[in-house]
Amino acid sequence: MKTRALLALLLALTPATPVLAADFSDPTWPCVQRKVEALSPGLMWPVALEEPELTEKTEAAVADLVGYLTLRRLPLEEVQPRLTAFTQAHGHDPALLGHVFTRAFDQLNNLRSRIITGIGEYSLGQIDLAARIDAARVEMGSEMAKEAPDYDRVDELEEQIDWDERIYTDRRQSLTYVCETPVLLEKRLYAIAQMLQGALPE
Repeated sequence: MKTRALLALLLALTPATPVLAADFSDPTWPCVQRKVEALSPGLMWPVALEEPELTEKTEAAVADLVGYLTLRRLPLEEVQPRLTAFTQAHGHDPALLGHVFTRAFDQLNNLRSRIITGIGEYSLGQIDLAARIDAARVEMGSEMAKEAPDYDRVDELEEQIDWDERIYTDRRQSLTYVCETPVLLEKRLYAIAQMLQGALPE
């Protein structure tokens, strides 16, 4: 049920992006996109990330800004005025803006990790379903090879194969779209980092 709920959530995400090279190191990974399990904030932020001491008011402002930055349906261009208002009110301190990035990174990276785990679990379900289809075909072939086939059993197997193949195809089409979500989240994080770095003092 958790996997179905995850797919239902993911199918509402933004449009597709160009595919990347496949990752053949994990045979259970169903996506064309390369599997990158962990992201590093250090690859996106140019200086060491510090944990600044913030007032309750400033931390609330950070949480509000992060909420808009990580709202994936909202183009970052529409968040720019909120970032400008934030820096006007709280300054351009690199530690502060780095903290904003850290909060955004943790939120989207955690979501990305859960999605990758869900995709892997869903892929294992597809593998099991494919094995079930193959086994039913073998059984049906064996039954038909008998001198007196059990046609009731053959009809039952035929219905099972038809239903399972329909489910398998529907899931595969869903996965094609869902597989792009980790890449979209990674691109969003890079864009957030660039946006916040643009607000750093020169």
